Amino acid sequence: MNKFKLLATSPMGIEAIVAKEVRDLGYDCQVENGKITYVGDALAIARSNLWLRTADRVKIVIGEFKATTFDQLFEGTKTLPWELFINEDSEFPVSGKSVKSTLHSVPDCQAIVKKAIVDRLKSKYRNTIWFKETGPKVPIEVSILKDRVTLTIDTSGTGLHKRGYRAYQGEAPLKETLAAALILLTNWTSDRPFVDLFCGSGTIPIEAALIGQNIAPGFNREFISEKWLWMDSKVWDEARIEAEDLANYDCPLQIFGSDIDHKMVDIAKANALEAGLGDLIEFKQMQATDFRTELQYGVVVSNPPYGERLGEREKVEKLYQDLGVTLQALDTWSIYMITSNEKFEQLVGKKATKKRKLFNGFIKTDYYQYYGPRKPIVK
Repeated sequence: MNKFKLLATSPMGIEAIVAKEVRDLGYDCQVENGKITYVGDALAIARSNLWLRTADRVKIVIGEFKATTFDQLFEGTKTLPWELFINEDSEFPVSGKSVKSTLHSVPDCQAIVKKAIVDRLKSKYRNTIWFKETGPKVPIEVSILKDRVTLTIDTSGTGLHKRGYRAYQGEAPLKETLAAALILLTNWTSDRPFVDLFCGSGTIPIEAALIGQNIAPGFNREFISEKWLWMDSKVWDEARIEAEDLANYDCPLQIFGSDIDHKMVDIAKANALEAGLGDLIEFKQMQATDFRTELQYGVVVSNPPYGERLGEREKVEKLYQDLGVTLQALDTWSIYMITSNEKFEQLVGKKATKKRKLFNGFIKTDYYQYYGPRKPIVK
């Protein structure tokens, strides 16, 4: 079976998590800013799309070369084996981006790449007229960074954060991929209680349940590469059978989500049902500062309000102060909070064990990590 250079794209700050996921699938990889590259076959493409919880997309790298002129871009593109991936009736749109490069006009670069691919396919398919492009879509991207061209094909289609379970969402939903990353950065294991005090549409608790039962996040959705003729459907069948066999649906979980907005709680419940996890997660309408529990050695992961909007900052800072009192009582728990408010530690009255810089969309945030004591080992 053919081997391909694969590229899992990643939000800035969580490349190491994506790399660990790739290695857990059995593939050696290299890590750069926003990119994790590795080699794999068609089965690796299917498995990566099904299993990578924190990557944005999985792409095939078709070729890389230097280009400072349109002629170099055209010829470099034309030498690549596009006929292995694009059939005579395939739709192949070209998107692009250019950063710190001589060829800075993205529309021109897209047009040149498209023309070069068409010329290549005409010679291979002996087609001297045009391509109808009525078949399965093969999205191509030309990315130029410091005059270095990378040409890729997207195997995912819709971004990997679109799990398929979030039928409803709030005003500022947390991406599923970031929610999964927040959880994977904790010390939580499925035998410990898990709580989100600002659950919104339920993304963090739902992702925790998927992780806790080792359910592949892409199991209930489709990917654009499933329709490609050169991707044997048996490959996808094999990958899904593997995912089904590895899922631990009988693993008991204690997962709780709350929100002050009863409408969001209803939405969270509906999304959990859509994900097939409705009976695993308890949702409740309540203020975060009212949370009390006798459970021990649990984990709190939350995305509280940031106070970014005019007039909200004072209210949010008072919330953080009150939250500090609530969390102080959870002396055996580990606490993880993501926020853009730089005064968070001061307001909750405790310095974090560790801070990690992350982006929530385009918002620069810190992930405040408060490690609790280790759970005793029961012999």
